[in-house]
Amino acid sequence: MRVVLLGPPGAGKGTQAQVIAQRLGVPAISTGDIFRANVSGQTELGEKAKAYMDAGDLVPDEITVAMVKDRLAEPDAKSGFLLDGFPRTIAQAEQLRESLGELGHSLDRVLELVVDEEELVRRLSGRRMLVDGEMIQRDDDKPETVRHRLQVYREQTEPLSGFYESAGQLSRIDAIGEVEEVTARAMTALGADDPGQPSTD
Repeated sequence: MRVVLLGPPGAGKGTQAQVIAQRLGVPAISTGDIFRANVSGQTELGEKAKAYMDAGDLVPDEITVAMVKDRLAEPDAKSGFLLDGFPRTIAQAEQLRESLGELGHSLDRVLELVVDEEELVRRLSGRRMLVDGEMIQRDDDKPETVRHRLQVYREQTEPLSGFYESAGQLSRIDAIGEVEEVTARAMTALGADDPGQPSTD
């Protein structure tokens, strides 16, 4: 099973990626992990990416896509994977489709975790961390910052929803509720709650 997981900040993507991937028996692959592995491993792509990051610039799509393609070609991803945090734009989605085609694969399903914006703001702005014995709020978890992050997501990443829907690959998952409830909805959408059953989506 080859799956992409979409969703705004605060939708629980990181948690669901790990749980769903474990249930499917495939690796959960995040672009953050891929970047860290390439940079710390001082790969050629990692060195190129680091030069952009050190300069405070965005890493170009071709480098990001090449890293992702290399990761998807590794043995543990041969029988499937769950991608979390990639693609972020339609251009990246098109390049991903091309890269998978070169590997002889295609995506099976794209899951979009759906949460009301007010709930996302409540979740993210409610986070606190302990510093010197005091619970404080990080700057990027302040309500106004959270709303800006959600706007950036809507502008840059939300169009992927329509892109994958038009390809007949999208399932929207209600991401309100306990982790197990959301996972169950995702597994049903994948037709993987019972491996013998085809998808009913």
